[in-house]
Amino acid sequence: MSTVTSPIVNLAGLATAITSMGLWMVPFIISMSPFFEDQWKIKSIPIDEMHKTYDFIIVGSGSAGSVIASRLSEISHWNILLLEAGGDEIQFGRVPALAAYMQLTDLDWKYKTEPQPTACLAFQGNRCSWPRGKVLGGCSVLNYMLYVRGNRRDYDTWAALGNYGWDYESILPYFKKPEDNKNPKYAADKRYHGTGGMLNVEEAPYKTELADAFVEAGVELGYENRDCNAEFQTGFMIPQGTIKKGWRQSTATAFLRPVKTRKNLHISTNSHVTKILINPLTKHAHGVVFERNGQVITKYARKEIIVSSGAIGSPQLLMVSGVGPKEHLLKHGIPVYADLDVGSNLQDHIASGWPTFVLEKPVSLNYPRVVGLSSAIGWYLGKGPGTVMGGVEGMAWVKTKYANQTDDFPDIEFHFVSGSAASDGGIQVRRASGLTYETWSKYYEPLTFKETISIAVMLLRPRSNGYIRLRSADPHDKPLIYPNYLVDEQDSKVLVDGVKIAIAVGATDAFAKFGTKFYAQPFPGCEHLPLWTDDYIACCNRHYSATIYHPVGTCKMGPVWDKTAVVDPQLRVYGISGLRVIDASIMPTIPSGNTNAPTIMVAEKGSDLIKGYWLALEGSVKKGKLKKKIVKV
Repeated sequence: MSTVTSPIVNLAGLATAITSMGLWMVPFIISMSPFFEDQWKIKSIPIDEMHKTYDFIIVGSGSAGSVIASRLSEISHWNILLLEAGGDEIQFGRVPALAAYMQLTDLDWKYKTEPQPTACLAFQGNRCSWPRGKVLGGCSVLNYMLYVRGNRRDYDTWAALGNYGWDYESILPYFKKPEDNKNPKYAADKRYHGTGGMLNVEEAPYKTELADAFVEAGVELGYENRDCNAEFQTGFMIPQGTIKKGWRQSTATAFLRPVKTRKNLHISTNSHVTKILINPLTKHAHGVVFERNGQVITKYARKEIIVSSGAIGSPQLLMVSGVGPKEHLLKHGIPVYADLDVGSNLQDHIASGWPTFVLEKPVSLNYPRVVGLSSAIGWYLGKGPGTVMGGVEGMAWVKTKYANQTDDFPDIEFHFVSGSAASDGGIQVRRASGLTYETWSKYYEPLTFKETISIAVMLLRPRSNGYIRLRSADPHDKPLIYPNYLVDEQDSKVLVDGVKIAIAVGATDAFAKFGTKFYAQPFPGCEHLPLWTDDYIACCNRHYSATIYHPVGTCKMGPVWDKTAVVDPQLRVYGISGLRVIDASIMPTIPSGNTNAPTIMVAEKGSDLIKGYWLALEGSVKKGKLKKKIVKV
């Protein structure tokens, strides 16, 4: 799931968040003291101090870009320019429990999908909200911080498609390299986990009784309580996340802040890249054009330009720069430098967000309990309910009747939330998701501030793929997003069966002790169907079909014989030299889990691919010069 942050913030959005927080602002006043901010903030390089030419220019500082900038700047004789369209994080966004409260500020690109008849029907205009980070750290500033790697078969499939070096055993070291796992049991498993890396991974310091009940419920249903990021995935677990002592740790915090004083790394914020410069004769990418504070600036790259703008931003930038489907680009009057299938292969994790349960005992993370002075101080001290990652206290990977029961390849993921869309009384969750007033008033308003829990049922490997296209040649226009959710009927069937399993979880003895009952209120828009039939559940899913904010695949990685591939297994753009894409958009198929950790893995491997190529080339040049000197003598 996802959220947002930066110093320039949409006043209406932030005002809503701040006024709804009340006493939560006390620790922020402390933490935003001038001394603390100066030590923590990343200062944007002044325009007059920027070089004309850099070795590498990185476009986007999100879950991938921050990692790449940190790793490439380890080579002291390389000069790196990192360009970010947004600003820096703010302290308010570092509270894990308030993940949803930063959406719809200026730290969010605020994308919306185009209307479709098969999903998002409970949202305004039949459009799903797609928050994406416009801030240092990108979506790792907006997300729900859940640390999930996916299934080993995901990556073995990548390799089987012709992507050499991307099988599970080859990429496992790149999951472990950045990791500093704080769970002693997990950390001891050196086969699957890393310690001492730049990215802190741990459980929330606080949990309600419901967290353990969720895991107990899974065991009661026959599932294992296990580390689902290790040898086996199927099972239930208390989630780990990218947090540190109860505070969110974005990739900017983990990878950029520790190296922000490096002389060879220039970071320019509020710098929106509008075009990649490509020589029409040599087809070489040699520079970028970006806008900052009203100025149009051009910078050049000696070695490479690396696009890390995400599954929406990267294909848009490539297309407006002349790299994309020929007919589509010509339609918008854009010269074509490489006719590639950019923007296609869009995949996302769709989830059914409506299954809700009502409790008799006061144990949930509802708004009055989470938002208060004691909770605020608790978070500041690294404990208390404010440290729970977006309210998610449990995760599970289960198999529907459509999955191979003898194989460790589950087809559904659960996000167990110790609350629901009603827990904050409609203050922000309803607004961020875009639920219509009719849906809210009929289904959720009767539960306002009551004790509730919910299970988001996520489809792991959807068959339905979508695409992204330009709205116009103007890089400021948001692109058209067609996710095609649940177009394939099999996706709907799997999701229906997943909901049935979720309802069974809530009906276990583990939850009975809290007086848990499934909320059986008919869902608006589906009342005409016989209740609890497959058709009724499918209808509910198509109405509250929430994105879990995991778009991938729009600059697909593939071998040279794959005509739908945009980048090769070295992440180099086909047909254009000096240009790579390194982010979630290169994933040929979506991983079976949340995508932040896999994106960081891609960035780590991509950084090593770049280092390996250029350091070897530099070494060859030096050896060549040495030989010439010897010959002369």
